Amino acid sequence: MSIPLTTSEQRSVARRASVGSFVGAVVDWYDFYIYGILAALVFNELFFTDASPAVGTLAAFATFGVGFLFRPLGGVFFGHFGDRIGRKNMLVVTILTMGTATVLIGLLPTYTQIGVTAPLLLTVLRAVQGFAVGGEWGGATLMAVENAPAKAKAFYSSGVQVGASVGLLIATAAIQGVSALTTDEQFAAWGWRIPFLASAAVVGIGLLVRLKAEESQVFLAEVAARPQDHLPSFPLLKAIRANPRAFGTIVGLRFVELFTFFLVTTFAVSYGSEHFGLDRDELLTVNLVVGALAIVTIPVFAHLSDRVGRRRVYVAAGVIGAAGAVPYFMALESGRMLLIVPAAVVLVNLAHDLAVSVQQPLFTEMFGAAYRYSGAGVGYQLASAIGGGFTPLIAGSLVMLAGGGWRYVALYLLAGCLVSLALALRIKASDSQNAAVSALDATPT
Repeated sequence: MSIPLTTSEQRSVARRASVGSFVGAVVDWYDFYIYGILAALVFNELFFTDASPAVGTLAAFATFGVGFLFRPLGGVFFGHFGDRIGRKNMLVVTILTMGTATVLIGLLPTYTQIGVTAPLLLTVLRAVQGFAVGGEWGGATLMAVENAPAKAKAFYSSGVQVGASVGLLIATAAIQGVSALTTDEQFAAWGWRIPFLASAAVVGIGLLVRLKAEESQVFLAEVAARPQDHLPSFPLLKAIRANPRAFGTIVGLRFVELFTFFLVTTFAVSYGSEHFGLDRDELLTVNLVVGALAIVTIPVFAHLSDRVGRRRVYVAAGVIGAAGAVPYFMALESGRMLLIVPAAVVLVNLAHDLAVSVQQPLFTEMFGAAYRYSGAGVGYQLASAIGGGFTPLIAGSLVMLAGGGWRYVALYLLAGCLVSLALALRIKASDSQNAAVSALDATPT
């Protein structure tokens, strides 16, 4: 039963929900990102030994993408039970599942030790990671959005995305630290395992915070309004019937965010070192820079969107992403970090961060409280599978098609940003009081 809270109690609950969502996101995304970075650096040699360097890199990126294929399944599973029995319980399960899979990857034998079984086990554990993180965004977002003040939903829920950036920051720092303390031979032999094994401590901290969080007040109110002993049967089906166009819209809106982020933080690490001879640690430093800046830019942009509207912020993201596509690869080809870092900041800390700062309320408000964990979560993870996980693989294939050049990759990035821009221009503003957005052309329930 939902008990009315005083204003002071509501603010306290909102703060705790925001912090809990942030910490959980840090843990899950730390685990997810260390895989992506190491896939670009050493997994081609460790798990695909018999392949040529180029094919091995593509195979490593393919296993990276497998995690994204399983994210929609995680969205369906955790969304289903999150809408039925609560957001908090599912978030505890996601963090434990993710942590277990990550530690096991750190213990895996390599191809030279057990042969083809090694990449098969790696792929299975990557799929488990994807399944777990598939339920993370929807639950963490709803815990923050549903407990937030009406006029500050983007700001209070921005911790979900800040947590992802901090996860990238910690993952990159951990890998870079181990790399600096080991030789290349030591890093390939055992050093790469340390960031995975360290996940056990990170998960322990996140679990303690998540267990202390309160359930969403909106969910408790929705439960109180249900007929006695009634549980919604298939929340995802209700979400599809209520707003079928929202799923495609979410996918297209996320292109600007997904393409900019994974091309800079994952693909460029491999491409820059292999094709332009750039130092691996310097490229990892770019990840540190954009991850650190995002801690500031995302909540600032979220606060701005609560004031001026989500449409304007998202349109700016599409414009900046499209404008920065070609200059970024020109900077990468120049080999000059003084050009690469600002170009990466434009794509990640402007285009990407503008987009993600408003996604939490924008996407969840497309669906009713009884089925939004399923609706928003599955829509979000479908976009991850379509436009996120295979972006490094697609980009690597486009490089091979272009004989080592980047022009097709730049066009790929440009096209994705333009799709998001076109959809952002269709966002409709809600009431003029808070300048927020609650829907696109489709009417939410």
